[in-house]
Amino acid sequence: MSDELKKELEKQLWNIANELRGNIDPNEFKSYILGFIFLKYLSIKMENYANKLLRDGEETIEYIDIEYFLPDKKEKYLKAIKDKSLSALGYFLKPTELFSFIQKRGNESDSNLILSDLKSIFKTIEDTAKSSDAEDDFIGLFDDVDLDSKHLGREVSERNRLISRIMSHLDKLNFDINNNSDLLGDAYEYLIGQFASTAGKKGGEFFTPSEVSKLLSKIVTYKKKNITSVYDPTCGSGSLLLKVSKELQNGKDIQYFGQESNRTTYNLARMNMIMHGIHYDKFDIRQGDTLENPQHIDEKFEVIVANPPFSANWSASIILSDDDRFSQYGKLAPKSKADFAFIQHMIHQLDEKGTMAVIVPHGVLFRGSGEAIIRQYLIEKRNYLDAVIGLPANIFYGTSIPTAILVFKKCRENNKNVFFIDASKDFGKKTNQNHLRDEDIKKIMDTLVMRKTIDKYSYVASLKNLKENDYNLNIPRYVDTFEEEELIDLEDISAQLQQLDKDTIENDKVIAVFCDELGIKKPF
Repeated sequence: MSDELKKELEKQLWNIANELRGNIDPNEFKSYILGFIFLKYLSIKMENYANKLLRDGEETIEYIDIEYFLPDKKEKYLKAIKDKSLSALGYFLKPTELFSFIQKRGNESDSNLILSDLKSIFKTIEDTAKSSDAEDDFIGLFDDVDLDSKHLGREVSERNRLISRIMSHLDKLNFDINNNSDLLGDAYEYLIGQFASTAGKKGGEFFTPSEVSKLLSKIVTYKKKNITSVYDPTCGSGSLLLKVSKELQNGKDIQYFGQESNRTTYNLARMNMIMHGIHYDKFDIRQGDTLENPQHIDEKFEVIVANPPFSANWSASIILSDDDRFSQYGKLAPKSKADFAFIQHMIHQLDEKGTMAVIVPHGVLFRGSGEAIIRQYLIEKRNYLDAVIGLPANIFYGTSIPTAILVFKKCRENNKNVFFIDASKDFGKKTNQNHLRDEDIKKIMDTLVMRKTIDKYSYVASLKNLKENDYNLNIPRYVDTFEEEELIDLEDISAQLQQLDKDTIENDKVIAVFCDELGIKKPF
């Protein structure tokens, strides 16, 4: 039943987004619809928690009605509830600041006040979080919900009407966060994915398709049921981190670490964590350029996953040649292609018994110059590369290029070889985009676990193999997918043509007889 509820909620949320965005660019509108869903979530969380505290204190009153029915006890109760909420939730909202209260005001004659009310509430959430350990996780969360933006309307009254409509639509939806803790979080992530699919090239910057996230998560968690930390140096909206948690028995108890350079996406990642019920002290998402200004540089992680921007520019500054992440390789990644710089960064932060999986464009497998030197060092000197998995083309938002997953381990069980899989032919199709199906993911995982050569699909390449190929990892060098053309037997074709001639002569004789009997002219 929960799957049905989730799908229904996803459908309703996307319908609301489509109905309300009008002429607003999807990438602009997502900040508003996602921001208000998040605000409703925080309000419900606050209200439910406060109601529990009131019931524990043997009060039958609801939190939202304190002001009207307990005026003499109001301040005392609010202070007690605030103190406990800051510790448990990381923020605090008064009854008059809850989503449902503000939404009702939006339907009244003084609805022009709703914008100022909301600005005040956004500030309240941040200000109250400053009083708790959750400050870093809540500060600036609503910066992208610009209530003065002309995208919402030129006049204040227009903006008020649109915001009131958004809140009114959302107010009708049942966010059952008590009985289905992941229901809303998963629906929220679905909505992020829908926005990504309509955002063109920008979509790939903040969301990894869920099927790809699922595959990466299964790879890095295989034989790891209980881990303490997971890290994504280019975390986008946090979807990869959250997918890893779903593969683990202790998913809600692990520590999540991530870094994201784009401020809007950084805010989205923190919201996504909170919406999935991850407590503020269980995640550490930070903003900044991972290569130039790494925020978790002193940490080591058991599991690392990433979908870095493909062939991005970076400084490749000579200063970084002395950086511990890059100095031992003897070469920096090219200025116009940071792919290996991200890999080197991740290797540096990987625990000795950890596993990491990173998505890369195919050029990483075979490009020469500095990248070839880095690639050779990782395989020949460190022997960290464990597997190369070729994926279908056109499965990522904003690009149709084929990609691969590189799996690295510092302590490898199979340290005499590297395993290659060519999964590029196995996929389903959704509109204009390809996608990995459940059976495709299962086939990849089964093959990866079995680690045996399968004709035209996988190959166990010895380290000697790789050396003979100058450490070029181009998958067709190892997995032969060439389909031989059927040989044509010319003598057989000649015999068939001779028989056709004979048949034609016999048929002409029969037709001539019919024509004579009918008294008509022969067609030849």
